[in-house]
Formats: sequence, C-alpha cells, structure tokens
Amino acid sequence: MGNALFIVWRESAEAMLVVGILYAWLKRRSDATIGMRYLWGGVAAGIGLALALAGAMLGVASVLPESALDYFQLAMMFIAAGLIVQMVFWMRRHGRTFKKELEAGMQEKAARANWWGLLFVVALAVGRESAETVVFLYGLSAEQHGASRLLFVLPVGIALALLTFWALQQGGRILSWRAFFRVSEILLLLLAGALLISGVEKLIALGQLSPVVDQLSDSTPLLDDSGRVGGIVAALTGYRAHPALLPLVVLVAYWAIVAYALRRQRSR
Repeated sequence: MGNALFIVWRESAEAMLVVGILYAWLKRRSDATIGMRYLWGGVAAGIGLALALAGAMLGVASVLPESALDYFQLAMMFIAAGLIVQMVFWMRRHGRTFKKELEAGMQEKAARANWWGLLFVVALAVGRESAETVVFLYGLSAEQHGASRLLFVLPVGIALALLTFWALQQGGRILSWRAFFRVSEILLLLLAGALLISGVEKLIALGQLSPVVDQLSDSTPLLDDSGRVGGIVAALTGYRAHPALLPLVVLVAYWAIVAYALRRQRSR
C-alpha cells in the first residue's frame, strides 16, 4: 500500500505542477477569465480520460478467464515498470526547460486565440499523469493480489500532493522542485525494479520461466521480507530474503542498464 500511496502522491504533484504553471501564466493575461474556463475544462477532461481507461481495464479484466487474467495482470506489471522508467528519463531530459516550453506553447495558442488548444494540452498533460497512475495502481494491485486497500490511498495521496505542492511553491524555503524530483526519481526507479522482479517471479510461478536456482542464500536473520520492515523494503526494492538466481540476475541487469543510461544521458 505504501508503494501505491507514493505513486498517487508523486503523479498528482506532477500534474499539479503543470496546472500551476499554466494557472500562473494565465493570471498575468488580460483574458485570464476566458483562459481559466478552458484550463479547468482541460483538467476535467484529463481526469475523465483516466477514469475511462480505468473502466476499460476493469472491464477487460472482468471478462477474461482466470488463466488469461494472470497474463493480463502480468502484462500490466511490466507496462507499469516500463512507464516508470520512461517517465524518469523524460523528466530528466525535459525538466530544466519544461516550464519555458509549456509557457511558449501556450503563448503561441493564446496569440491565435486557440483556447481549445490550451484545453487539449492540459487534458493531455493531466490525462497522461492520471492514466499512468491508473496503470501503476493496477500493476501494484496485481502484484499485491488485490485492489481493495489501494482505494484508500487515493484521497490520502492527493492530499499529500496538495501539501507538497504548497511547500514547493514557497520558493524553496521548505522544499525545492529539484530535491523533490531527485528523491522521487530514485524511489521510482527502485519501484520499477521491484515490479520487474515481481513479474519475473510470476512468470516462474506460471511455469513460463525456470528460476535456475531456487534459493541462493538466506538473509532472513538480517532482514525478513515477510516482516513489516522487510516487507516494505521488498515491495520498494525487489529485495528477497531467499532469492532465486534468475530474478536476482534480472535485477542486477536492470540496474546496470539504468546506470548506463543515466550516465550516457548525463554526458550528453
């Protein structure tokens, strides 16, 4: 449940960043009243797109036979892990110029009185963050074998995002956007690795992969992954007290690829 709370908090804060940038930009314009209607219309449309996606996913899951449902949930876990990594690298690439690019695009649309273009951009931005949240939550619910507890995190995560956004808007006196993104990026990459390992373990359980070696070691005396603290670490990082060889190799390969890609992006 902690992973789901983190995802809702982080994605909601990022969506609020987009809306906050456009809100501040519109407030400086003489035609702000007209623009605000399209801004909030875009927010509503983006949330609507995410709800439609959630309904479609639940609808597909409800009609699939149990054997096919396992593979559908497995696919969503891998998709969620891939989206998390993609999102981290996208923000690293565009983070410094994101505000300028967004405002420049809006300035062009406003100059042409293209308010529907503003609505579309907002709907796309909010819809992307919300849709990613839907996919992440479904992937996490598949990993944790149930979604009932995840419903609790939605209002809590959004409330935490509002509090975080307020702190970030204080000009860095409490928390800076740079620190927020750096810390959350690390946690997101850890979570993606954990989802990847859970997917591999599910493939092993379904008989599609071999663990190669069932148990390499036993670190239970140090940290039991069935305990409260160990369970949190396991859910966030992919840690296993009794690791099989194949999932461990996959996790090492994942971090090697991520480290190489981060180094290459930094050198550019």
